[in-house]
Amino acid sequence: MRVRNRWLCLLMGAFGAAGTALAQTDAGFPAPTGSPSVIVSGAKVEKLFEADCFSEGVSVAPDNTVYFSDITFTKFCKDPTGKLPMGGHIWRYDPRTGQASIFRSPSGMSNGTKFDRDGNMLVAMGADFGLRMLAKIDMKTGRSMIVAGHYRGKPFNALNDISIDEQGGIYFTDPRYLGHEPVMADGYAAYRVAPDGTVQRVALDCGKCNGIVVSPDQKRVYIVSNDNGMFAFENLGEGEKTLSGHHLLQVWDRAPDGSLSNRRVLKDYAKDRNPACSGPDGLVADVEGNLWVAERCEHRPGIAVYSPDGKELAFISTGKEMPTNVAFGRGSLDTTLYITSGKSLYRLKVGKKGYQLP
Repeated sequence: MRVRNRWLCLLMGAFGAAGTALAQTDAGFPAPTGSPSVIVSGAKVEKLFEADCFSEGVSVAPDNTVYFSDITFTKFCKDPTGKLPMGGHIWRYDPRTGQASIFRSPSGMSNGTKFDRDGNMLVAMGADFGLRMLAKIDMKTGRSMIVAGHYRGKPFNALNDISIDEQGGIYFTDPRYLGHEPVMADGYAAYRVAPDGTVQRVALDCGKCNGIVVSPDQKRVYIVSNDNGMFAFENLGEGEKTLSGHHLLQVWDRAPDGSLSNRRVLKDYAKDRNPACSGPDGLVADVEGNLWVAERCEHRPGIAVYSPDGKELAFISTGKEMPTNVAFGRGSLDTTLYITSGKSLYRLKVGKKGYQLP
């Protein structure tokens, strides 16, 4: 998740409305472009659902139910009276009925979500009255468990995104974009929870680490840096500007023990031909290892599809909306791509099958 000061007026105008299930309609975005092996001819992005505030962290359960976070920035996102801040939600969307409902609220200010091979939901919880921890929800009982609550006795900044390797190790990133809580961590970092529960810091050289994904062959880990130069964007005053840091798509080699080494930059967004880009956000991989990256570039917002080595293969525009994350369906819906953008959930039929844990 990443927001800049110029977004505040747009966000404030979006707050306060109740979530609304929509007919599955053409979103009105420009047609996707690129390789016909990636883009299905004639396919259009459909708008499925409109939430309260800021959609993020989409993931798909084993039964193909779709879940995503609604991040309710407490300074701006109020209840219908306009007085009380909302506490964050996780929405559940059923593609069979087209209906959406609240799965969990308050959400601990959830951001990224993922499902493990047992069908339990992992949740990266952030700051701004959030729980700042990695939690697991037993989807059969509804009980929550703390997977990682601190590192070396210090609370995390604000957990952002999650990926799981085939050993059961859980990678997550820990940047910080908003919130009043004190910052006590050593810095921005990516972590891995080993199968025995040990929390390891696996990358400090990832910039303001955001989206993360393990490659299907388990040999690489991709992490984006999205650095807006601020711990709490909501405190920026009128006319105040930050000095942004790195906006990068990066890759590391992954060892069998889960450790990372040999960092390389696949894309430096500062070198884009048009520099108006708020950087990359969430990303996922298809079964061939191609990356589907939500890019918050003002001149071209949308989902860019890259080969494992960073060659652009296709682009899915989200119009003027800034996308945040992506996820693939499962089984018979494994070529369905779900997108969170603005405060809504979208869907598109694509030409590649999404990667899921075996």
